[in-house]
Amino acid sequence: MGKNLQLIVKTGDQEGAGTDANVYVVLEDEKGVCTPRVKLDKIFYNDLERCKKDTYNVSCPENFGKVSIMKLTRDDSGIADDWFCDYIHVEDRRVNKKWPSKNSNSKSTRTYYNSASLYDTESEERDTYFFPIHRWVEHSHEYVFKEFAVCLPQDDPCPGPRRSDLEAKRRSYKYTVHAPGMVAQIENLPSDEKFSEDYYWTFATEKINLLAKTKLIEWTTSKWRTLDDLRKVYNESLGEPKCMSVWQEDWWFGLQRVQGVNPNVIAACKKIPEKFAVTEETVSGLLDDMTLAEALEKNKMFICNLEITEGLPHKEKAELPSPFALFYLNKEDKLMPVAIQLKQEGGQDNPVYTPRDATNTWLVAKMFYNCAEAQHHQALTHLGYTHLLMEGVVICTHRNLSPSHPLFKLMAPHFLFLLAINTRGLEKLVSPGGWVDNCMTQGLDGIFEHMKRGFDRWSFEREGQVEKELEARGVLDKDILPYYPYRDDAVPLYHAIKKYVSTVVRHHYDTPDKLTGDYELKWWREELVKPRDQSGVGLKDIPGNAEEGFTTVDQVVDTITSIISTCSLGHAAANFQQYEQYGFVPNYPGILFGKIPTEKKNYTEEDIMALLPNKRMTLDIMVITKLLSSRGTKSLGDFEMQYLYDPVGVNAAKEFQKDLKRLSLEMKKRNIDRQWEFEWLDPEIVPNSISV
Repeated sequence: MGKNLQLIVKTGDQEGAGTDANVYVVLEDEKGVCTPRVKLDKIFYNDLERCKKDTYNVSCPENFGKVSIMKLTRDDSGIADDWFCDYIHVEDRRVNKKWPSKNSNSKSTRTYYNSASLYDTESEERDTYFFPIHRWVEHSHEYVFKEFAVCLPQDDPCPGPRRSDLEAKRRSYKYTVHAPGMVAQIENLPSDEKFSEDYYWTFATEKINLLAKTKLIEWTTSKWRTLDDLRKVYNESLGEPKCMSVWQEDWWFGLQRVQGVNPNVIAACKKIPEKFAVTEETVSGLLDDMTLAEALEKNKMFICNLEITEGLPHKEKAELPSPFALFYLNKEDKLMPVAIQLKQEGGQDNPVYTPRDATNTWLVAKMFYNCAEAQHHQALTHLGYTHLLMEGVVICTHRNLSPSHPLFKLMAPHFLFLLAINTRGLEKLVSPGGWVDNCMTQGLDGIFEHMKRGFDRWSFEREGQVEKELEARGVLDKDILPYYPYRDDAVPLYHAIKKYVSTVVRHHYDTPDKLTGDYELKWWREELVKPRDQSGVGLKDIPGNAEEGFTTVDQVVDTITSIISTCSLGHAAANFQQYEQYGFVPNYPGILFGKIPTEKKNYTEEDIMALLPNKRMTLDIMVITKLLSSRGTKSLGDFEMQYLYDPVGVNAAKEFQKDLKRLSLEMKKRNIDRQWEFEWLDPEIVPNSISV
């Protein structure tokens, strides 16, 4: 009996992941022949410590075949006996194996993977068996894992430990709702979800560097009295946002609606709302040679209606508009603003502004519109509909899907650090005296009320799916709105994600009984739709029904695709150009001081500067939006941790990577001819998860 199998054992990076306990492994082949029980222990060596990779030799009988099952146990000896195992790989180093070799033409040839990376085909290949564990190994269980450690609950060889592990997860991952109408969040951050040390210090160092630069600016510059004074600051600090030279232009104001940080508001306009006091006379001469009626009939008019901001709490010295903005698609297919009304109810103290007004009068109207949209962006498009809504989904997944479940493995890479950034990051931004409270018109009370309103409206059948959301606003059709970079990049990226998800999901649910027999999936869906005041996530319009759960595989595919796309492309579109939009404050002001204009005043530059935040607040806006614009995790499809090792999962991931590379090239080509570069949905830039 020779030592011709080698175990590669990886301990997790979680706090307290290392163990002093005795850990034992038994391997079993497809005929039930077992190796002797091996203790993972080397003399004069501290085994199985946090984040370490250890190797152990295993003797096996001469007639031992291909590894099929691994049995894993530990005791509770030692001061710290807890152990989180990432994975155990088994390398077969025997020669003259009796089953087909790698180069055999036999159909029964085993699939080979590279021991270093399943996606690196250039390295030396070995016959390696993969057992991804991804859990705390309890001392009271004997774990039995089939190769790849992926299975539906009804097929698990050790259902007892699986259920017990989920019960432990439910004790760690508990919901809380901080205020009526808000979403479900984590009660206490589990240690498993904390930032890795490398990630934490990289982020902290970047923040320190940015703060040092802005402190130097604060000490070495005088009060900003003109826009030119403000522009000069960017030459010597955090970099110039590209919009600085064009922010006053009408065509740029139009581009912000289709490729800015909040591209989910612009909608086709078939009829002017009754509250919007726009008439033929209002826009006469602004629609090329068309009348307003003709432009509406020919689908040339578009509208942004931020009625959701009406009546929101706001800071005492900064009023919050609830504006309409009307746009015309001109003969050059450019979206041009033609009218802005800053409050919902028309009247003498709520005029309709147009490009025919005095230059600065029109400019201030655009600034106040953008200020209102910035509140919507942060409350819903960014924080509410990505960070916070997905937090409940992450909690629900941990509580109901085992780490062995294929859907857990499919979604897990897209949940990395989400709970950590929400707990540690948002408490700095969305808290009394924090960035939102100080640097946004809506302040803390306003953003919470804004999010409550938005959560009440969110539906899986609309906001949850990219194409349906675009369709609901009437802008999915390229013939209606030809130039829309967000749509043109988001839709194919969504399709690529859906193709990847579909391949994995359909493999595991290849017969109807597998779907109906998956009780973990039923638990998961049940908790996703359960009201938040009953310890659920409270998502609306999730497909399926209360009795059966998901009734078709298509419903599962659509739901998982929605979740992964929200955590990747949805957050990327809303987040990573924040410095480009907010950094030069007049371009997209998070706060403007003073009252909403009630007349067509001819503003001086001094008047405009008085609307803007002071030096300290401006520098805070620059630092935070620069930090938020930095990428956290790896590019989409380049997973920090691999969960799927089975052949179908591996090949699906490879195909996903190919699709993403092709999309990246196509997006780069499109950018050559675009009116303004839009790179934020390039798969090279889109991260796997919400970690910033």
